[in-house]
Amino acid sequence: MATPLVCSAANLSSLLGGAANATAAAEYICSQFEAVSNQFSDTGYAIDNTYLLFSAYLVFVMQLGFAMLCAGSVRAKNTMNIMLTNVLDAATGGLFYYLFGFAFAFGYPSNGFIGRHYFGLETFPSPSFDYTYFLYQWAFAIAAAGITSGSIAERTQFVAYLIYSSFLTGLVYPIVSHWFWSSDGWASPARADNLLFESGVIDFAGSGVVHMVGGIAGLWGAIIEGPRVGKFDHNDRPVTMRGHSGTLVVLGTFLLWFGWYGFNPGSFLNILKTYGRTGSYYGQWSAIGRTAITTTLAGCSAALTTLFGKRLIAGHWNVTDVCNGLLGGFAAITGGCSVVDPWAAIICGFVAAWVLIGCNKLAEKFKYDDPLEAAQLHGGCGAWGIIFTALFAHEAYVNEVYPGKKGRPYGLLLGGGGKLLAAHIIQILVITGWVSVTMGSLFWLLNKLQLLRISAEEEMAGMDLTSHGGLAYAYNDEDGSTHKGGFMMA
Repeated sequence: MATPLVCSAANLSSLLGGAANATAAAEYICSQFEAVSNQFSDTGYAIDNTYLLFSAYLVFVMQLGFAMLCAGSVRAKNTMNIMLTNVLDAATGGLFYYLFGFAFAFGYPSNGFIGRHYFGLETFPSPSFDYTYFLYQWAFAIAAAGITSGSIAERTQFVAYLIYSSFLTGLVYPIVSHWFWSSDGWASPARADNLLFESGVIDFAGSGVVHMVGGIAGLWGAIIEGPRVGKFDHNDRPVTMRGHSGTLVVLGTFLLWFGWYGFNPGSFLNILKTYGRTGSYYGQWSAIGRTAITTTLAGCSAALTTLFGKRLIAGHWNVTDVCNGLLGGFAAITGGCSVVDPWAAIICGFVAAWVLIGCNKLAEKFKYDDPLEAAQLHGGCGAWGIIFTALFAHEAYVNEVYPGKKGRPYGLLLGGGGKLLAAHIIQILVITGWVSVTMGSLFWLLNKLQLLRISAEEEMAGMDLTSHGGLAYAYNDEDGSTHKGGFMMA
């Protein structure tokens, strides 16, 4: 927001000379001037809130992208199940983030660990937050829950989805976002003082806060559940269990790509802000455009690297692998999208593709089964994105996006020293520890109570048939037999 214009009747009357009505004229002019200034101020708030509201809509579109990607990545007999879990991630997350999550994340004033105000949006709106901000942050929270659902697809009881989604969006994710995004958070770069390593953590749109949280939660869920029936043969070799629709995978990927332009550029929260003197062509709007470019280039670089990398390794061109590589590049660039140059984003995507390929190799070695590669993609590439930001953050961009502290550390490879890298290593460690303790314990408890995994018989038959009243399609299995359910699509 621009600084409000000020008019002083006392100063203006002296400029009008000694006329008898100079004071009255000055007061009238200033009153009109103040009215115009207030209109500009109101317009500024409206522009910024409209920008954030539109960004929230884009991020919410990502839920549709997750739903399509998940549906295409599972077998046809589990389509309705995975689509319903995506719907309920949004619905359950909406209630629990409203009641508890937002307060734990951004309740101000608070301590460095957890927020303690705004439960149920009490005292909203305020000078600090408007309703639009809540909607935007809710869209982020349910994105984290959507990531987790992919890791445990095709074998998880429906009640377990409801429990973990509520817990993740109501407590686990909000506390992490408080640490790194709230002005009171112990590792936030927005703190007024006592910055972690004189910098705080630069995780602009959430490579760690969103992607690592969702990925690690899914990792523990999949580990505790174990692999799907038939995923590994009697010699412990992995068996390919392809999703049933490459079309849905590509559609979901493009919807996620579209939504990422709200996820990353939208995280500026406002657009009407100048850098330096007013009247310049350069301001926050320019940084937002640069952020959209870095996001795009990282995804493109990762997609092409995956395309040729997998061609060399596996001998064929695979659309699903390319889509996952693209999303891995996006997950990696999310943390540093606002503070790196476009050329650096290409490096980010290139490395992210190999991180994903390497994580998938490790998953096979340790007999880990993740139908959507969600833990590898969001957890592994998210962690790389955190390191990448600490290496390539540009000094000028860091000072523009995080003003108010001179000499703030920036990228190690650009001469900024190692303090930012140290802060980011701590971020990786604390997110891993926190999510492992909380979500790992929850999944372990659900498993002990026999509320986590479905029976082998239900898994073989498919959850659409056993839990949701019928199949999504009339389709043919590999043996050529035709199955029909209560919900058929011609």
